[in-house]
Amino acid sequence: MSAHKEQITILWFKRDLRIEDQPALCHAAQLGYPILPLYVVEPALWMQSDYSGRQWEFTKECLFDLRAQLGALGMPLVVRTGAVRKVLSELTDTFDIKHLVAHEETGTAWTFQRDLRVQAWCRENTIDFTELPQSGVVRRLYTRDHWARARDRFVDGVRLKPPQALKSIDIDAGHIPDWADISGEPDRCPLRQHGGRGAALSSLDKFWGNGIKTYRWAMSSPVTAPHACSRISPHLAQGVMSIREVAQLSALRSKSFSTPAKKGYASFQSRLAWRDHFIQKLEDQPDLDQVAMHRAYNNLRPREGNEAFLSAWEKGETGLPFLDACMRSLQATGWLNFRMRAMVMSVASYHLWLDWRSAGTRLGRLFTDYEPGIHWSQVQMQSGITGMNSIRIYNPMKQAVEHDPNGAFVRRWCPELRDVPDVFLHEPWKWDDGKNPLGKTYPTRVVDFEASARAARDRIWAVRKDRTNRAETAKVIEKHASRKTPTRKRRATPKKPVDQAQLGFDF
Repeated sequence: MSAHKEQITILWFKRDLRIEDQPALCHAAQLGYPILPLYVVEPALWMQSDYSGRQWEFTKECLFDLRAQLGALGMPLVVRTGAVRKVLSELTDTFDIKHLVAHEETGTAWTFQRDLRVQAWCRENTIDFTELPQSGVVRRLYTRDHWARARDRFVDGVRLKPPQALKSIDIDAGHIPDWADISGEPDRCPLRQHGGRGAALSSLDKFWGNGIKTYRWAMSSPVTAPHACSRISPHLAQGVMSIREVAQLSALRSKSFSTPAKKGYASFQSRLAWRDHFIQKLEDQPDLDQVAMHRAYNNLRPREGNEAFLSAWEKGETGLPFLDACMRSLQATGWLNFRMRAMVMSVASYHLWLDWRSAGTRLGRLFTDYEPGIHWSQVQMQSGITGMNSIRIYNPMKQAVEHDPNGAFVRRWCPELRDVPDVFLHEPWKWDDGKNPLGKTYPTRVVDFEASARAARDRIWAVRKDRTNRAETAKVIEKHASRKTPTRKRRATPKKPVDQAQLGFDF
């Protein structure tokens, strides 16, 4: 019966929405069968608590753009909605599927289990399933020794060109749904970035032309970072561009850079490398969104924490002006510079003593550029539960003075405080005046940040100092720590905790 069906290769797109430097597309083209490019909108995935409408609307724009790019080659992107196995099974009614090709996605436990189910379906139906890497992240990594060198070889490799043409297949391209079709929950993000290759290239061009000159010093402040950073993080998260393409195009442009720009370029390239390093952690431990790297910290904070604190933190209503401004900015834009991401997570974990899983989930869905590997690795790091990183409790008042000394950022996002004098703006509870908006239009602070920080420090250090946890710490370092030399040439446990707390991903 299959003799009457057209034999095809299905190219399953996930978070690799491009045709340039696309290993899965190039491999599919070599198999000799017509290619059906397929994207499956999975409602069960998009209804996960760390996914959101802003992320989908960005993805939707990428899909329209990818459909046009593939259409120019002769075969537009086909979109279906449902569980992947069900969609594939329905396609077998019409086609004889010889191969299924996709990229090696590094996602949370949900996508990991989804891919295992697809693998099982392919075995049951005698379909060859091939997954290919699209970055320096290595599947089934045996050891972190020499990983950085292998990653650099991948990034320095030849960029792949798409096939000149694709054979047309007679099939309805399908509907690309709006967020309202997937969920009835609105997600307003009026200032979010837009998706598609054109938008990605435009962001890079602006960065190379101007932002990279001030990148090294301006990336830390929420006032200057939006214009100093490349802003390609959401495009990388959805695979609109590959790490290899971005790194190599940047290297070409750097030849004409001035000295400040060359320093910015070096910082930018290092952050591209750190991006793969942190995603590798999730590849090696797919349950990082649920299980602490260091098991002794799993139940350090109550899983069912203070919902009032969590809600106030998410909405930017904690009474800590700089923190609230950061969260409100994130709500409206879908983006926040790295140092502020670290700070808001630190305050949630230490000052508010919220479980990292609850706060991390709420934070993840606010990011248009949500990348699970970076996000959950950083959530754990900033919550002090890796066992190997320095414990860094951010002081929101200190951060405010350093990065928003004139209060421009706070006044923009917390207009209730516009009449508070500069000297009291970041600590309005010290302003003894009848015009003080505390408890009226602006909330009183939910915690004493100094006292809560002291209590948190005592709790976290009690676990760190427990000698019975040292063996577990050594395992975490062996599995997840970055290194330039093999472990046999290093101490099993460093003299000091590994300090990656200030590493940035401000693309």
